[in-house]
Amino acid sequence: EKRAVTQIGKDGYPDSIYINAAKIFQGLRTEKSSGKILLRYGDISESPMLAFKDEQSRRMSYELAFKTLKYQDLLEEMLVDSKVYPCYSIVRKYFFEAFLFSVLIYETKLAAALARCRIKHDALSIEYFVPETISKQEQRTSALPICFWINTLKISLEDVIRDLEMKGFTKVESVSDFDHYTYAVDQHCQDVLVFPSSLKEELPNLDLVADCKLLLQ
Repeated sequence: EKRAVTQIGKDGYPDSIYINAAKIFQGLRTEKSSGKILLRYGDISESPMLAFKDEQSRRMSYELAFKTLKYQDLLEEMLVDSKVYPCYSIVRKYFFEAFLFSVLIYETKLAAALARCRIKHDALSIEYFVPETISKQEQRTSALPICFWINTLKISLEDVIRDLEMKGFTKVESVSDFDHYTYAVDQHCQDVLVFPSSLKEELPNLDLVADCKLLLQ
């Protein structure tokens, strides 16, 4: 029986993704020194993390949180510049509702604030605002192959290979033979499959991943 996989709709992520991502962001965001604080974040430690619907929803929540962390400085500057939060405070109870409502109401102001930030910093794109350490790390990791553990409690290597072949994947001997819809069995561990980095966005949509038969390493 196939399970429904969490998808990004035309109106964005499901609400639970935004809520969990905000919770993750709050726990990982960079604390500013007193002289550099632009916004005061409310305490959301008491609000529980929602249960992830599936592996895809967990992945989406963390990806959204980390994408937001990349641009924390820019986002805070935009929120202040656009006067979305004139009191410079994000209240815990109303954080999600207020933020989403503000984005809709202040969409033009936020766009203008982004433009002013880019002009102020002479930035050709928003990638300028990504901290250099993160940018270099992303460049290195983006080229790395993607590894999945085979959940042998649910499926065998042979069945995984058969399923992948039915979906158009070709098994190759090593990563040097990768050509998009290909994969290789790890030479040191037969329970690990390696895929090209170019498939990063597609692999989470596989039934094998949604059913937790393949687990992202």
